[in-house]
Amino acid sequence: MNQDPQTFRIDQQPESLQSVAVFCGSSPGNSPEHMALAARVGEAIAARGLRLVYGGGGLGLMGQVSNTAHKAGATVLGVIPDVLREVEATQANIQHVFVPDMHTRKIRMYAESDAFLIIPGGIGTLEEAIELLSWQRLNLHNKPILFLSDTGYWDHLLAEFQRIMDEGFASKDMANDILTATSVEEAFAKLEDRIANPRERTPLGLRDVSVETLA
Repeated sequence: MNQDPQTFRIDQQPESLQSVAVFCGSSPGNSPEHMALAARVGEAIAARGLRLVYGGGGLGLMGQVSNTAHKAGATVLGVIPDVLREVEATQANIQHVFVPDMHTRKIRMYAESDAFLIIPGGIGTLEEAIELLSWQRLNLHNKPILFLSDTGYWDHLLAEFQRIMDEGFASKDMANDILTATSVEEAFAKLEDRIANPRERTPLGLRDVSVETLA
């Protein structure tokens, strides 16, 4: 999926899973299970012959997934803004694209990927995941988004998504946009399946909004 940065688009429907963006923390977190999960994700990407696209840093889960994937033979692309070049300790043996700002970083990562895998992280990871979901709700892309944790890390966030739907601030079909998994194997099986069987894009004006809701 190497594309001219002047012409890349995020709205194309992927035909197969070739490139996966992993969004995760630049810190290791307090639980060693998170770093172990990042390593398994990197190994799985390499074992499947996929390319890893990530945020370009060399620390925490970000460094773990990229180093593991690279050492296992995967092609790895890091995308990082100039302001974080020194802060996040980029790795010299991995290809990087340096971009001017955070927004360009996200756009580039979205465009370079066929699917998005969200593993434990902090505010930055959460912001990226929410934007991906928001853009999918607007039919700006149709690439699968999956939250992966084997420790229940995302359970409270997933419950909050359900509350948003229950309170009427998102239609019930948003549940179909949010994939989840508790193992690496399950995660990649679901990503493959979603690409083979894409979500149906619902026109914005035809979602389940009742007259009572609008009154």
